[in-house]
Amino acid sequence: MAFPAHKEQSVTTEPRIYVACLSAYNNGYLHGAWVDAYQDAWDIWTVVKTMLAASPMPDAEEWAIHDYEGFMGLRIEEYSSFETVSRLAAFVVEHGELGAALAEHFGGDIDEAEQALADGYLGCHRSLADYMQELTEETTTIPENLRFYIDWQAMAQDAELSGDLFTIEMGFESVHVFAGR
Repeated sequence: MAFPAHKEQSVTTEPRIYVACLSAYNNGYLHGAWVDAYQDAWDIWTVVKTMLAASPMPDAEEWAIHDYEGFMGLRIEEYSSFETVSRLAAFVVEHGELGAALAEHFGGDIDEAEQALADGYLGCHRSLADYMQELTEETTTIPENLRFYIDWQAMAQDAELSGDLFTIEMGFESVHVFAGR
């Protein structure tokens, strides 16, 4: 995975984290640094080590993530590993809001989110019922006299409740459909 060179910005949409020195924090000082999360985990750690070395408290070693931005609603925990933060940032940069929503759907499990996107993505539709209708009409010949008796909404609900499909809604009539597991 290649990452761009670190760049300082005051306002950004790129994922970044605020890492605080806990020794300073526990002694009443605010000391930390905003760190670009879209870089290798070791590069994040290098920035954090530099921040800790400049701490007003001697021998500062402990840190915590006190803030974050640019993850499009995806939650970053206070003690998330830099490897996790780096992978989530790369996933969000690559896949945008859908990536963030998918990672959130899987509780931050990036491996599950990547697999769902690679192997189970069935496209964006107006609704799950529209997807069920399209799928059925493409794979089955429906007699005209029965066409109006089919309850596409009920079929969609059954598919979702059974775990065969799940959806990520991104807005009005923007439903991303995935095969379940």
